[in-house]
Amino acid sequence: MDLRQYVQDIPDFPKPGILFRDISPMLRDPVGWAEVMNRFGALCDLVNPDLIVGIEARGFIVGMALATHKKLGFVPVRKPGKLPGAVHGIDYQLEYGTDRLEIHADALRNQPRVLVVDDLLATGGTASATSNLVTKAGGQLVGCAFVVELAGLNGRERLPVNITVESLIVYS
Repeated sequence: MDLRQYVQDIPDFPKPGILFRDISPMLRDPVGWAEVMNRFGALCDLVNPDLIVGIEARGFIVGMALATHKKLGFVPVRKPGKLPGAVHGIDYQLEYGTDRLEIHADALRNQPRVLVVDDLLATGGTASATSNLVTKAGGQLVGCAFVVELAGLNGRERLPVNITVESLIVYS
């Protein structure tokens, strides 16, 4: 099945010159969404994670659905100040400044095998920071999974070379 049929191109969003790849039609379609879960489920069978980590915000949708599909636990990675209690955090560079991501300090006890999930891999800054945060918090990063990858932005190059990286739809 060609999953591109479930992605809507939105020109000039969020600003002029940007072509936004919207997965909302995929989320609305049970057949397309089931295919996403089946393909990511096969990836889980390959890398055998103990936990799914989802990146705020659309990574929560994809990650929680996958965790439920594979009967695994789910851990959110959030923007600063959104998680109660003790957290591990990591600051990272963006094209236009810095940002920060956080995870509960106790979320990755006992060195679980972790698959990081998000809707989109673009420049790789957020995915790279999340990968580093997983390691910093005590997890064993075994892979990253994305619904869409914008390959021309070279985000994959910012991810660890020793893990599996899977993108279901790749735009060059």
